[in-house]
Amino acid sequence: MVSVSAIVLSTITIPAVTASADVVDAMSRDLGITQAQALTRIRAEKVALRIAPAAEQAAADAFGGSWYADGKLNVAVTDPARVEAVKAAGAQPVLRTKTLASLNAVKTGIDRLSKAGSVSKDVAGWRVDVQRGAVVVDALPGADVSGLPKDVVVNTEGVQRPQTFAAGTVGGDPFYTGNVRCSIGFSVHGGYVTAGHCNVGAWNVYGWDRSWQGEFVGSSFPTNDYGWVRTGGGWWNVPVVLGWGQVSDALVRGSWEAPPGTSVCRSGSTTHWHCGVVQGRNETVNYQQGAVYEMVGTSVCAEPGDSGGSFITGDQAQGVTSGGYGNCSGGGRTWFQPVNEILRTYGLTLLTA
Repeated sequence: MVSVSAIVLSTITIPAVTASADVVDAMSRDLGITQAQALTRIRAEKVALRIAPAAEQAAADAFGGSWYADGKLNVAVTDPARVEAVKAAGAQPVLRTKTLASLNAVKTGIDRLSKAGSVSKDVAGWRVDVQRGAVVVDALPGADVSGLPKDVVVNTEGVQRPQTFAAGTVGGDPFYTGNVRCSIGFSVHGGYVTAGHCNVGAWNVYGWDRSWQGEFVGSSFPTNDYGWVRTGGGWWNVPVVLGWGQVSDALVRGSWEAPPGTSVCRSGSTTHWHCGVVQGRNETVNYQQGAVYEMVGTSVCAEPGDSGGSFITGDQAQGVTSGGYGNCSGGGRTWFQPVNEILRTYGLTLLTA
């Protein structure tokens, strides 16, 4: 535990950052770092999230993507003339040969092939890897990748088939629709957002106590994996992510998007609170039900019933749990649908403290 001298009412305070001692403990446990390192990381990531938009603007059309590593925001640039401007914005410039726009164009081409049914189900997903400056295709051994663009990087190491994390009905936890249990994502004005695959066509939603909680107003899966529930029946919404007694409940204060390398924690109704790092943005996940696009990949574990639950960095909402592989005993990988995309799609406003 953190020493008493470092905490006041279970809160650790460092310049410009206040972090629950329990959150620091969880990050220390799941990331394999000390509590002091966790505090340092929280402070540095808060800075990185705030300077990211200005750094991207400074890179202009030479922007190759950004990621968090070694305590700072790294920004890839393809034009040496933009290096000083990126430095002035507070980021570390890294010279690359491909812009993010060109990498996204390659990935979009694979997305088109997928929508046309031309990508093997043994291809688990594909993504823009900004640290590598390449489009990476994750494929099961023996998968047919002959029809994919020639300049992609094919990875087979450690690849497993992803699956959604909905679960059959069990007593007691967050919300139910049909015979499926899922998890609430984030409160919005009038309801909350969650995973689209949690809507199994029943539309009516029931809370942890099985009383009527509301109904799905919209949902999309596959292609996307998001939906939103308009609450009623006496239920109300608060800008809080549950810590399940493992950590203090987290207040939601915004939705700044975390770049790759940033720590992120997940709250779900099965495995509760776990942390890891953002590994990549704009990834495509190829589920058995179909591909889902523009996802964010993480090293956080999850299990059935965690679907729809919250991904949060500090006090900034990141997205809702979609699916992945592995479990919280042996580890795995989990993807989330970015919350800002859901808000834009349905014209919703995030409820903040």
